[in-house]
Order: sequence, then structure tokens, then C-alpha cells
Amino acid sequence: MASRRRSHVSSAVTAVTAARSWIEARIGRDPLPLFALGAAGAVLLVVFGLQSRDSTLLEAEPVLRTAEAPLEVGPVAGDGTGPELAATIDADNASPAVDSGAAADPASAEVAPEPVAAAVADEPEWRLVQVARGDTLASICARLNLSPAQVHRIVTLDEHGKSLTRLRPGDELAFALDVDGKLLAVRAELDDEHWLFIEARPDDTLASRIEPRALETRIVEVEAEISSSLFNAGKNAGLSDNMILRLAGIFGWDIDFALDIRRGDRFAIVFEEIYRDGEFLRQGAILGARFVNQGKNFAAVRFDAGNGPDYFDPEGRPMRKAFLRAPLNFTRVTSNFNPRRFHPVTRRVRPHNGTDYGAPTGTPVWAAGDGTVIEAGYGAANGNYIFLQHGNHIVTRYLHLSKKHVKRGDRVRQGQTIGRVGATGLATGPHLHYEFLVNGRHRDPRTVDLPIAEPLPTDLLPAFRSASAELLTQLERLLPPRVMLADSRPGSAPNTTPRAEAGRAQTAPQ
Repeated sequence: MASRRRSHVSSAVTAVTAARSWIEARIGRDPLPLFALGAAGAVLLVVFGLQSRDSTLLEAEPVLRTAEAPLEVGPVAGDGTGPELAATIDADNASPAVDSGAAADPASAEVAPEPVAAAVADEPEWRLVQVARGDTLASICARLNLSPAQVHRIVTLDEHGKSLTRLRPGDELAFALDVDGKLLAVRAELDDEHWLFIEARPDDTLASRIEPRALETRIVEVEAEISSSLFNAGKNAGLSDNMILRLAGIFGWDIDFALDIRRGDRFAIVFEEIYRDGEFLRQGAILGARFVNQGKNFAAVRFDAGNGPDYFDPEGRPMRKAFLRAPLNFTRVTSNFNPRRFHPVTRRVRPHNGTDYGAPTGTPVWAAGDGTVIEAGYGAANGNYIFLQHGNHIVTRYLHLSKKHVKRGDRVRQGQTIGRVGATGLATGPHLHYEFLVNGRHRDPRTVDLPIAEPLPTDLLPAFRSASAELLTQLERLLPPRVMLADSRPGSAPNTTPRAEAGRAQTAPQ
């Protein structure tokens, strides 16, 4: 009996297998045509084990796994001829129900999709704030709904955090906040070359770090002729005020820029321009300069002899000498060195053994050279005054000051601010009266012979000559000596080749 049943089952399986082969041979493995068979098609779907997201007919042996999407069967609107079947397969959740022991078919195997990676947290959005007049870190943070306690934590973190208390109009800060408005980080410009970041750690503490900023250096050359003033010529050539002052500072031991500049003087500069992200940032170091003043030529190149970069003449002598020609930034001059001058206050002719530099009240007054303060006081005629002793035989005097920053006995260095321009004593307006005495005798500080500086050590001269040769050639090309051209007409004066007042060129970036 059992044997007979096994025979019937075997015959049924054989028939079903044959029917499936016949159907696949004529309609393929796509199950959609089976829907046209109505209920019979549904039975065949169940019998043949249709289940897969790629509509593959599986073998009869594997057991459908519970994780597979179920086949949903239900009535749908039809043409009225009979019940219709609808099958819905969740393609996203379905997976092949293949027995682990069954061999895979390479031709029909489907590569399993890669697991979806966990979503990466988005970068925080930076909120940029430009510091306005009157702004403080506290007021800016208040506008961002950050608490005073948070501000206190920032400014007391370290020296970098403390620097954020010294904001200036135009500075830019950036704040990174999370979705709840909690501070994640603050970014500020530490300087032209570095970012300052103050960031929150996972343990809710703060930490600061410095990040370099990529800068590009370009070499620029400028030459100009003075027709009215050094400032105007420099501005027309595209130089900043700071660059013009630095140029004057290089030659300040040889030229009194308040008194000695004349129409027709010329200068040339080779210097750096600093760019960041393709945008101009600032003018950088002067690499070399040449100045022609009243026919006298002066040249200087930048060189590091081991104590930081400084400027040297073509023979390797420092441009820095024992005394400055003028003890303040050059401005208008109210009177010259004149031993017999009509005094504007006393209305009498009296000696004026010095030079008056007219300048706004408060202008810094520098020590002309290294020395010691031998007098610092007040007099009815001199107002606030300071006398400096330099070595054994030179004294410099500074009169009519509004303020004194040194006292008797102090040691001072060349260029140190010792006082401020004023109009104290017998003065008609704010100015500095400057005197230069050699062995007790007044000398004109503009023309007095100053000690010659010692050149670089012999072992450094080859390196200096190698570093300066190209710059000196470049400066000579920019500012060649003027050639006087003779005119054949009787009584005509010599003339020079015409040239533009200012020129500018830029070389390839470095």
C-alpha cells in the first residue's frame, strides 16, 4: 500500500517537473504570463515555489524562509469573467531562499548588495561674524545665545583664548554650533599665517590649536620718480604707507627724509607681496632698494648674517649706523638749521642751533642713537626736554615735548621712543626742536659726518655677495644712471631722457 503511494507521488512529481519544463521552454522563467491563467496560474506559482526579488523560480526542495517577503493574494478589479490574483513582492526586503548546502549557479547568481554604511555626521556649519566698532567677544557671543560662562571659559583657557579679548573692527570670527546651539568651535585669525581654533572636547572641556594657512609669495619690482613728495610718488606706484615708511627707514641713516628730498629724486624697490587663496593680502619684506637723492646713490639689500635679516650696502656694510639723520617719521619741516634766525615768539634775532620738525602733537620722538639720559626736565624756554649722551663727545637734545617717557640715568637704544612731539615752552605750534652737539659745538645733524659702520665678517662676505649680486643687478636695471644728453642748439641746457614717474612689474610667484 505504502509502496503504491510512493509510486503515485513519484509519478506526480515527475509530471509536475515535466509540466514546469514545458512552461519554461515556452514562456521562460518570467511569472507574469502565468497571471493570464487565472486560478490555474496561481496554483502553478505556489507549486513551482515562485519567490525571489528577481522573479526566479526556485527548486522545489528548498524551504521558504520566514524572512522572505510573503506572497500576498487578494481580489482585484477585473473584467467580470472571474476572480483575479495579485502578487506583491517587497523587492527591498526579499532575498533568495537558497539552502546553504545547495550549489550556486554562477550564471544566475546575484552579487549581494554592500551593507549601507552608517551615516557620517555632517560638518558643522560655520557662522561668520565681522567685528564692528564697540563689539567684544561677550557681545558677539550674546547675539549667538552663548552664555557668559562659555565666554569666560574661552578667554581663561590660555594665552590664545585671552587674545580674543583684543578684537579690532574688521576682524572676523567663525563659530560652529550644533543643532541645539551648543558651541562646538571658534575660529579666529591668529596672524596672517595661522588660524586659531578653540574647540570643545567630548568631555565638555575646551582646547586650543594652531593651524597653518597656505600663503603665496610673489616678487614685485617698483621704480618711481619724485615730483612732489616721497609719499605721493610711493602711492602712485602702488606702495602702502607702511612700505613707504619702511623704505625711508632703510635709508634713514643716510638721508633726512624731512629735509633732503628734492624733485627729481628717484627710487626703486624689489619686494614681496603675500597672497592667500589667490587674493592679495599685504606687501611683505623689502628684498632690495635703491635711492638717488640729489645725485647721490644709495643701495641696500636684505641679508641674514645670523642675527635675523637686516640691510647692507653693496660693500657689505650695515645700513644701520650710530645715528639717525632724523629722530622721527618725516613730516613737514617748519625751520632749518640756522645760527641767526628771527624767533617767532621773542621777535628777536637769536641763534637757532638746531632743526625744527613740525609734526602733530603726540608724534613719537626717537633716540637718534644708543646713549644715556643725562637730563630730563622742564624749562620756560625749552618746555619739556631730554638730553642724551652718546659716547664721550656727542650729545643730542630734544625740546618742546608734550610728554617724556624716560628719566635721568636711563639707558636708551637707537630708535626707542623717548618722548612725544608737543608745543611746550616758547613754541608757536607743535614741533620737535632737535640739536646735535659734537664736543660741545652745534653741528647740522643732516650733514655731520657719522662714524662708518664695520662691514660684515670676512667669512660672511662670499655668501653676501652671492645673495646680493642678482638683486643689485635688478636694481641697476630698474634705476639706471641718468645720461645727460647735450643739445646742439646754442644756449640750450642739457636734458635728460624722459621717463615715467612710476613703474611696476611683477615676477613669477615663488
